[in-house]
Amino acid sequence: MKRVILAVIIIPAILFIGCDNKEDGQLELLLYCGAGIRPPANELIETFGREYGIKISPDYAGSEVLLSKIKLIQRGDLYMPGDKHYVEQAARADMILSQQSVCYWVPTILVRKSNPKGIHRLEDLLKPGIKLGLGDPQACAIGRTSKQILEKNNIKWEDIQKNLIFQSLTVNELGMQIQAQALDAVIVWDATAKYYIEHGDEIPIAIENNVISTVDIGVLKFTKHQELAEKFVDFVTSETGKAILKKHHYSTKPPE
Repeated sequence: MKRVILAVIIIPAILFIGCDNKEDGQLELLLYCGAGIRPPANELIETFGREYGIKISPDYAGSEVLLSKIKLIQRGDLYMPGDKHYVEQAARADMILSQQSVCYWVPTILVRKSNPKGIHRLEDLLKPGIKLGLGDPQACAIGRTSKQILEKNNIKWEDIQKNLIFQSLTVNELGMQIQAQALDAVIVWDATAKYYIEHGDEIPIAIENNVISTVDIGVLKFTKHQELAEKFVDFVTSETGKAILKKHHYSTKPPE
């Protein structure tokens, strides 16, 4: 898994280093974006580009993978991972000029349609014969958060590993596993679960047992266009940006 993550970081980084920051004279900003945010991010980028004439080039991957890439190549303009933890990590490494909160994610259990294995709570993930998928804690935000949820509910990692047959680099891969009926259950973001509702059922995790994720966007220290990068941050957090996020089932207020 570590070799795969390293390849994901290094190969695109090498390609990127040789790229100019403009295409056909149009100004271009690079946004490192968590893969789970891709649906609204695509629309945010398109709308922003249409209104301001500025191209945003997104690099979608797991949050930890993106952080490692930023540290490696030290280029780019914006960083919006799946949890503010990663922006704070970048800030501690002196790579962030400013940051703002964008939206909130509530982790949820997504099971196969009609829930044939009778999964109704976190402890049911330990049932014999359950085929479970989780995000890799060393690659993506949902993996790190899922591990925190298990720890909060006194579910030992070594016990969950008995049923853990798939670990993903992004949250999207987990939903696809349910769509393919390859797994019985996964833990994903609530917004992600909505995209797979035709193929699976959502089993909410009680708020007192859950770990809510705050998504922040940060302006990178390496940007050569700070004012324009901040303009995109302002757009994402504006009423127009919030409307786009809500359209894609993302919460713009902390869940109660």
